[in-house]
Amino acid sequence: MSAITATALQRRHVDRDDLLAVLTSSDDDLLDVIAAAGRVRRRFFGRRVKLNYLVNMKSGMCPEDCGYCSQRRESTAEILKYSWVDADEATRHAQRAINAGAKRVCLVAAGRGPSDRDLERVAETVAAIKDSAPTVEVCVCLGLLKRGQADRLRRAGADAYNHNLNTSADNYARICSTHTFDDRTATVAAAKTAGLSPCSGVIVGMGESDEDIVDVTLALRELQPDSVPVNFLIPFEGTPLGEHWELTPQRCLRILAMFRFAFPDVEVRVAGGREIHLRSLQPLALHLANSMFLGDYLTSEGQPGHADRAMIADAGFMIEGFDQPTQAAHHRDLVINRHRGTGTTTPANT
Repeated sequence: MSAITATALQRRHVDRDDLLAVLTSSDDDLLDVIAAAGRVRRRFFGRRVKLNYLVNMKSGMCPEDCGYCSQRRESTAEILKYSWVDADEATRHAQRAINAGAKRVCLVAAGRGPSDRDLERVAETVAAIKDSAPTVEVCVCLGLLKRGQADRLRRAGADAYNHNLNTSADNYARICSTHTFDDRTATVAAAKTAGLSPCSGVIVGMGESDEDIVDVTLALRELQPDSVPVNFLIPFEGTPLGEHWELTPQRCLRILAMFRFAFPDVEVRVAGGREIHLRSLQPLALHLANSMFLGDYLTSEGQPGHADRAMIADAGFMIEGFDQPTQAAHHRDLVINRHRGTGTTTPANT
């Protein structure tokens, strides 16, 4: 690990074989791998943890056939289905998350790509959130972008655009037939060209090989994203991947360590599925990823926000923009209130 660590600390590219070696390392070496990758994380991000929050702008009824998604066409997953959330409601949810420490709000709508009317809705919501919290980052995720749409989002005030590559080019047709890997890379490139901060990552646990994970990592590195979400498949019943329970907490941690070595000074975000796959080892992920989602995901519940904040403080990290004593005090008050039987009031979805 020492050679890989030295390379990453110098912001040089760790090569394919070394990235693969991280993924194939044994459980006996796991703590050494975490410690090595943790040095890289601390060099560039200290002990700060950036919090992000998802607003699902609409749910279900997507025409695409992505095998991992509960909102795909023909999905029988039991999820809420609703049309577009209005700007006021989205802003209320976002403001509660911002008050809890979120620095980025992600506006997400499943679909092949946005129509002109969709862009108008999103632009209105971006403006409303920025009016209430001018310094918050707003990231938009609307699927494949057509010519000029990224520019429109940038003019509307969006800061970033998310479009994950998800898996390797060779593996892509196995999980989706309605668009291609190249469609996805083109959208990330278009967002970057328009001046939006590119956010692109992966979903692991879909039956991919170690080689697939390294291949998509190298493809992402060519796109030079500013943030890389690492999602762990949530196997929804009613989807083609509903039986894929193949991840262990140890494998998840090795994957996060590999991404830290591959992107030493880039925001690596531990994202969907962390609760069900990392389980009691979640705090170790903070030594690898410098960013995480707060609260719920698109169609699944996350860990309660107060538990996330307590976990960050207990692990010796700080929420970006907040000081450690504030977090410790929050945790102390939570314990006292529970002991007294008064409970706590935590905003929904934070």
